[in-house]
Amino acid sequence: MTDVADVRAAATRFIRSTTAESGAAAEDERKEILARFPLEDWASLPLERYALGLEPSGNGPTYCRLMEFGTPHLGSIKGGSAAKHIMYRHNSGEWRLAAPLRGMDPQDAWEQLRGQYVRAFESVASGDFDALDDLEALRFGPALVTKSLATYFPEHFLPVYSAEHLRRFLSLLDGTSEAGSPAWRANRRLRELVSSRPEFEGWTAHQVMRFLYQYFDPRPRQRTIWKIAPGARGRMWEECRDSGFICVGWDELGDLGQYQSDTELKEACDSNWPRSGGSLTLARRLLAFRDLEAGDRVVANRGVDEVLATGTVTGGYRFDPQRPEFRHLVPVAWDVSHAQKLPKPQHGWRSTFARVDPALFARFTAHDAPSPSDADPSSTGSPPALPEDVQAVLDALERKGQVILHGPPGTGKTRLALSAALALSGRADAINADPAQRLAAQAEMLRGERVRLVTFHPSYGYEDFVEGFKPDLSTEGPGLTLALSDGVFHALCSEATAHRDQTFLLIIDEINRGDLPRIFGELITLLELDKRGLPLSLAVSRRSFSVPPNIRIIGTMNTADRSISHLDAAVRRRFAFVPVDPDPEALAGTVGPLDLATLFESLNARITRHLDADHQIGHAYFLHADEPIATEDDLAAAFHHEVVPLLEDYCHGRADLLHHILGSLVDAATGRPAHMAAQDLATALATEFASGEPDTDV
Repeated sequence: MTDVADVRAAATRFIRSTTAESGAAAEDERKEILARFPLEDWASLPLERYALGLEPSGNGPTYCRLMEFGTPHLGSIKGGSAAKHIMYRHNSGEWRLAAPLRGMDPQDAWEQLRGQYVRAFESVASGDFDALDDLEALRFGPALVTKSLATYFPEHFLPVYSAEHLRRFLSLLDGTSEAGSPAWRANRRLRELVSSRPEFEGWTAHQVMRFLYQYFDPRPRQRTIWKIAPGARGRMWEECRDSGFICVGWDELGDLGQYQSDTELKEACDSNWPRSGGSLTLARRLLAFRDLEAGDRVVANRGVDEVLATGTVTGGYRFDPQRPEFRHLVPVAWDVSHAQKLPKPQHGWRSTFARVDPALFARFTAHDAPSPSDADPSSTGSPPALPEDVQAVLDALERKGQVILHGPPGTGKTRLALSAALALSGRADAINADPAQRLAAQAEMLRGERVRLVTFHPSYGYEDFVEGFKPDLSTEGPGLTLALSDGVFHALCSEATAHRDQTFLLIIDEINRGDLPRIFGELITLLELDKRGLPLSLAVSRRSFSVPPNIRIIGTMNTADRSISHLDAAVRRRFAFVPVDPDPEALAGTVGPLDLATLFESLNARITRHLDADHQIGHAYFLHADEPIATEDDLAAAFHHEVVPLLEDYCHGRADLLHHILGSLVDAATGRPAHMAAQDLATALATEFASGEPDTDV
């Protein structure tokens, strides 16, 4: 855990002169903003010079476009949708307005928003920083507004604009951020803390920003590595390589920054390509492409067996309407020394986007030997970076103390729980290991004292979990002798009490199959973090008992059995709930003409429409040894022996319902699923569940 001492030590290692070039570039960008948009012009600034979606002729980029895409050295506000700009013109021609402006004419909305900008600038100029909090519309664009204030008043603000990043940096320096306070208030507080620390004496705001992100970057350290094809058969590769970017098609969608959700983008995909399958998967991939950040790693490929280069993202996404095609761009520094032919085809690489396993990426770059100057100066001796889903579980545990991972069957809830347990046990290296190594690490972990795994079922009770009288098998002689026995949770709490410096974890698989109020009994009160350590008398033995603060609980819950809404209200209130959804990206592969991800998404879309989202099918049904199934025989076995029986159970014998879900693969009259040769099933599934994306690599 980093602390102020770490900051002091890192500050002594930081070479400020290395920021000279970027600092000069930041100052040039700031001067450009001041020249194009002087403070005195804001009172009469026209809407067409402010908003995204409008490009004035002869006046250069709009203010919002320049702040997001044209001033990278001033600090980034890229990522996410254009909603950060408070108002913008959508590709459809519709104006999207923040809540305080909704329903207003665009010009009237702009006059109100512009007036709040002017009042904000006037307040800061007069030193009345508290007045900023009264400007309601500006609270809907905190990153843009904070960057604006730092640009016009660099003496008062640091070039750090993310509210979450500001909270992390404040915590690093033993500061606090008031809950719900806007980014500009947290920014001011961070600047005050920095100014009070002697190790930052004489530093510029730009140097402080670069230092914080270099040594204590709050962004996830292990992000998805994407394989992105530069056009079919790599036809755009030479331009991408020579110009330093990666580009993709789907130009009809316009600027991806205008879409706030995968659902909205899916609707646009369906509108442009109504008969293409996999539109939700495509929407999510395009949003992931849009939200790539500097430092992310990518792979450019040709076909399914050739790596053209690996690359490091150097900036944020932009849409270039002047290009004749492939208008979606992300800047990338390419390393062509990693170009190679692969020993076996990667069937998931048939589509433009595919996730790359970190272990596979490591093999691409195996000949690299990082020098000490390339290494992260803050990571010496630190554990490996955690996958984002694992980190999300750990964050929820830290915040709430116990979490329930919920989702349809086969989505990997138990696997995720065990991954979080490995991370808590100091075995994060085993999370992405091969199946045999991972299994061995899990077994070793469960043989220890710090992690326990139990499965709830209808007959599981308080006596199994907390305490109860059970037969004493150590006694001899006739008759049955009962002895007071500690349940699994009681025993784990005793261990945790004796080792307060360690974290102890209980994993409860299938938590919703038990009668939770009966199992937890009076201990449900003690689960809340602010009540940890409080003693109470147990119902059976009257012994004093408390739940120590170093206990954590992860439960898994199959929503097809019982939804969250059926849980006892007292139980729901004491657990954080983390969804574990079906993941089409885990099925990046093909079997003959069948794209597995498209089948998976289309099948779940039908299940959701005719049943509900809780009864979707998880991706694990189409995995074998952690890899997407790749043979016709494996597909037939998974479909006929696992998927179809599950769907028949869901449909409760209703032939019409099963027919709605499986279509031509079911006899509409009898409801009997069709049986066919394994080599014919892939073709039948591809025909029934529209195959392919609008654009593919091969």
